Amino acid sequence: MAHHKSALKRIRQTVKQNLRNRSLRANLRTAIKKFQELLENGDAEQIKKGYPQVQQAIDKAVTKGILHAKTAARKKSRLMREAQKKMAIKTT
Repeated sequence: MAHHKSALKRIRQTVKQNLRNRSLRANLRTAIKKFQELLENGDAEQIKKGYPQVQQAIDKAVTKGILHAKTAARKKSRLMREAQKKMAIKTT
């Protein structure tokens, strides 16, 4: 156990940051899973409405330091590509 005042403060800060990061990461995963369910079951309109929400969740994770910017770009690109495939299949 730490004895210095500054070390004790860092421990408190780390606990808070871990909780915040865990919550944000869980929200991100939930948003992605919900969108993937839409891709499997939803129609084109639901997919169009759902993509901005998942994109927002991914972007927020980048600003909070949960994801790297290029990882986020890759995830958004892959989700959009799947959405376009599903919308093309559903509309034709």
